[in-house]
Amino acid sequence: MLCTPICVVNLVRRGAVRKLCTPIGTQVSYAWHMTELEKGPRGLRSGRGARERILSASQQLFPDRGINCTGVDQLCAVAGVSKRTLYQHFAGKDEVVAEYLRRFDPKILPEVFESADLTPRERLLAIFDIHSPLCPFIGAAVEIQDPGHPARVYARSYKEGFAARLIDTAREAGAPHPEELGEQLALLLDGASARSRVLNTDVFATAASVAAVLVDNALPSAAVIADVRAD
Repeated sequence: MLCTPICVVNLVRRGAVRKLCTPIGTQVSYAWHMTELEKGPRGLRSGRGARERILSASQQLFPDRGINCTGVDQLCAVAGVSKRTLYQHFAGKDEVVAEYLRRFDPKILPEVFESADLTPRERLLAIFDIHSPLCPFIGAAVEIQDPGHPARVYARSYKEGFAARLIDTAREAGAPHPEELGEQLALLLDGASARSRVLNTDVFATAASVAAVLVDNALPSAAVIADVRAD
């Protein structure tokens, strides 16, 4: 294995001494002349809140500008941190993207799937009441080509988890084939999200109508009638 030879030098300026571990031949004067971007804005160069500011910046930039069009420089500028600080908290932009997705919906719509006020049938249909310009997991999968990228891996895991939630709820509602119904609803929801983005219009009302037909056809008649009467 090849190793880069390094040395430790003492940098002295105005009585201050700084030890620098650097490859031999490095222009040591660089340590005293970092750019303002590398230093970060004054007063916000590091600190315990830096990681959260970086993730907050990702939540602002990635949906608006896209993942590929957002660079580390932009993340740092919006977060008010230096590049050095970003790399202290994350291995790189790929890790920022993955953590951005993990923060989006870690418990998979608990306000719907864990609601005690809704019947299982109502929970299956309620997911179409939550409109999003574009599912961030679909957006990440479209922008990132590598299926092994940590964001792609997490996006797939989330989508599998979402379908599992639907399948469990379909089973609870009494569907004879809950796996089939759960996958159908997952496909319908993702399709509605993508189509809304392409057409720049809301198609979730149409998707909700289709979902109601799918659910009512999949459930035993007695279960549907009981659910409607409960309303």
